[in-house]
Parts: sequence; structure tokens; C-alpha cells
Amino acid sequence: MTENLWTAFEAAAATGGALCARGGNPATWIAEEWSANGVSIDTRSLKPGDIFVALRDARDGHEFLKSAFEAGASAALVARAPEDAPEGAPLLVVGDTLQGLRDLAVAARMRNFGKRVAVTGSAGKTSTKEILRGVLGASGQVHAADKSFNNHWGVPLTLARLPMHADYGVFEIGMNHAGEITPLTALVRPHAAIVTTVAAAHLEFFGTVEAIAEAKAEIFTGLAPGGVAVLPFDNSHFALLKKRAEEAGAASFISFGEKDGADFQLLDYQAAGDGARLKAKIKGAVREYAAGIPGRHQAVNMLASLAAAEAVGADLDAGIAALARLVPAEGRGARSTIRAGRGEATLIDESYNANPASMAAAIGLLGAAPLAEGGRRIAVLGEMLELGPEAPALHAGLAEALVAAKVDRVYAAGQLMRHLWDRLPPAMRGLYADSAVGLVGAVEDAVGPSDVVMVKGSNASKVSAVARALSERKKQESTA
Repeated sequence: MTENLWTAFEAAAATGGALCARGGNPATWIAEEWSANGVSIDTRSLKPGDIFVALRDARDGHEFLKSAFEAGASAALVARAPEDAPEGAPLLVVGDTLQGLRDLAVAARMRNFGKRVAVTGSAGKTSTKEILRGVLGASGQVHAADKSFNNHWGVPLTLARLPMHADYGVFEIGMNHAGEITPLTALVRPHAAIVTTVAAAHLEFFGTVEAIAEAKAEIFTGLAPGGVAVLPFDNSHFALLKKRAEEAGAASFISFGEKDGADFQLLDYQAAGDGARLKAKIKGAVREYAAGIPGRHQAVNMLASLAAAEAVGADLDAGIAALARLVPAEGRGARSTIRAGRGEATLIDESYNANPASMAAAIGLLGAAPLAEGGRRIAVLGEMLELGPEAPALHAGLAEALVAAKVDRVYAAGQLMRHLWDRLPPAMRGLYADSAVGLVGAVEDAVGPSDVVMVKGSNASKVSAVARALSERKKQESTA
């Protein structure tokens, strides 16, 4: 039997809200009797039994109250009752619904006695969250968001969904501006906090990478007593991060990376089929193990996850064994076989967002991909956004990584990618277009048997349209 996540009384006590209904006959309806199995802010994904939280964001969630109850909401957290709200529908009325969601999050945290891990970084946040789901899942019940819910509403939403008896909670925390991480880590109060890396991302809002490091270090301000800081040893801002963690009261530190001196050190990486074989020094002992996700950068993310698992007392051996069972998430390195003429090609879908660090990692992944005879490496790249005045140079600088990865053809979209296009060797140029949509047909025509094609770009570049087109063609041809 599924345990109720919230009862009416618990939710009211957490938020200080009023239990009521709009209209209806009190003789046939008792507000206090409802219970909920989940929390939702979107009627499109709401499941029967969820509390619907009517947030005011791009749209006012109160406009969707009728749809929420039609979809099976058990109750709604509201600041007012719209006229089209169903009569008798259970409502929990608060002054501000976002604050009400935060209040639910705090209550969920306080009634749970498991361990919490928070993750931030310029790249690899979501991948590390998913790796942690697998690593910690070998030791107990893990709660983590299915999507990249890492902002001012995503973090409290994920925390409000934390089951009372979960052994572990994993929370991804992102930011675009200084000061955004501090209130979110204060909500989570993690027992271990990871910074995956610090790199040029959102430079438009920060100016320098050091300023980004300062913002990422905010995650340590929320550490629970005895909390552990998990730090990227190879990063040039390691010393700054450690200093800020010390100032925030971190009880101890664990480092990860490839350089000598890291507590969790990657010694060797070998691609193996759709995964990899890894050798690492972990707590002074050399370990060799399989990983289900390819990519040297992912191998480092795995070490960060193992370090956090160690920090929260999970079974390290079980966690290492679990790495072999991992699979890449959609848009983050997931591989699939697609039809190409009379043969087959490989699609590497890295289309979920991009900055210089993650772009370089994806290009490296393409370079490491094994090629069959006659196959080519093809990169489909959308522009990287929010990089400020350095954007042209950062785009042009990708040329070196593409040459080093022995990429055969590059298809590029967006005005900023013009700077890369002009730096590419002529033989490497496939096609440049102002928008990703303009690349779709050309890429479909270009991909041939045994090719490996990788798609990467910021979400706003819409380069994911290319990955979708290739995947859809695969579905159509496989059913023809």
C-alpha cells in the first residue's frame, strides 16, 4: 500500500494555511479528510492524488484550478479561490503559494531522518544527480527529481515530495545569478554538498569565472552540522571553494579528480562498448570497475558521487557495483542506433543545454567513440548562450577540441557559432545555418553508414530538433 505523502492536517500545519472549499454542502464534504500522494505545479504532469500548487510564474496557476481537479488533484494549495473552481473542491489557502511550497519543503525535510546530498556546478549537475540515484540506491530508498528541477521552485518542489521514510534525498541546485543558491541550500540542509566543476557559464551575469566559483560556493552555507564538502580537485578554483566551505563550517572535505592528491582519483579510462572500464584510487586503494555511462567527464562525476556516498555512510562497494547498471539520461549522452542509408549510424544525444565545459566534454565523448570502417565523426552544434563579451572567443576556441577529437564534419547553427565556423578547417565544414531548423535536412542527408553523430547546444539554440528528427526517422524506418 502506498504511504500518503501529506494529509490535510499535516499540510495545514506545515503551511499555516486554512482548510476550506469554495461553495459546496458542508454536510456532504469534510475538508479535513483528504490526503495526497504527491505534489504538482503543472496540470499537464499532475497525477491523480497530487496536491496542486497554484504558483504565479509565467502564468497564474490559479487559472488552471479546474483542470487540476479534472486531472484528479486531491487538493489545491491556493492564495485565492477562482470563480471557476469546482464547488466542494478541497483547498488549502495561504498568503503566498510559493512560500507555502517552501513551508511544505521544510516540513518534509524535518520529518525525514535520511541523509541529503546537494549538487551544483557549471556542468554535470543533472548527470551527477542521476549517478547518485544509482549509487545510493544500492544502499536504500532514494528520492530525487525525475527532471532538472534546480531553481527557486524546483528545489522546494523536490523537497516537498520527499517521502518520510526515504533513506536518501538528492537535490540539484542551479543558478544564473549570485545569491540564488543560498536560500535553496538553506532549504535542503545537505549532509554532503558537491561542486562538480567551475567553468565559464552564465558569464553574462558574472563577468569572471572566479565570481562563478563564489556563487557555486554558496552551496556550503546550508550544510547540516557535521556536513561534508565534496570538491573538484583538478579545478583552478579548488582552494577558493575549500576556503569558503571551511568558512561555512564544513566538518570535513573529500576531493575528486584526475590529479595526484585527490582522495577519489581517476587513474585510467577506457571506452568499452556503450560504457567504460575505469581504474581509480579510492580511499588509498586501487579499484577497477565497469561503468554503464561513457565519457571521461562522467567518470569524474562518478567519483564525486562515490565521495558523497562515502560522506553519508552508504555502502561504497555496492555503489561501485551499481555504476555498471547506469544508463545515460535523454539529452545527456544517451546513445541510439539510427538508420543511415542501407546501414546504421550512432546518435549521441547531448542536446540538453551547453556551456564551454560541457561542450568540450561532449566533443571529447565524440572523439572517443569507436568507429567502424568507413565511419565518420559528425558534430552538430548549437550556440552557447549567456557567455557575455567572451562568447565569440569561447565559440571560436572549440575548433581546437574538434580537431583534437578528429571530427570529420561540423554542422553549426546560430550567430555565435559563426565564430567557430570561421575557424574550422575547410575540410571539416559541413553546413552553417542561422537556426538549428536549417540544419535538420542537411544532417539527415549527410549521416551515412557507420557514422557517429553528436548533437549539442544550449536549450535556446533549439539544436535538439536535429536529435529529434534523427530519432523520429529511426522510428519511422524501423516500422516501415
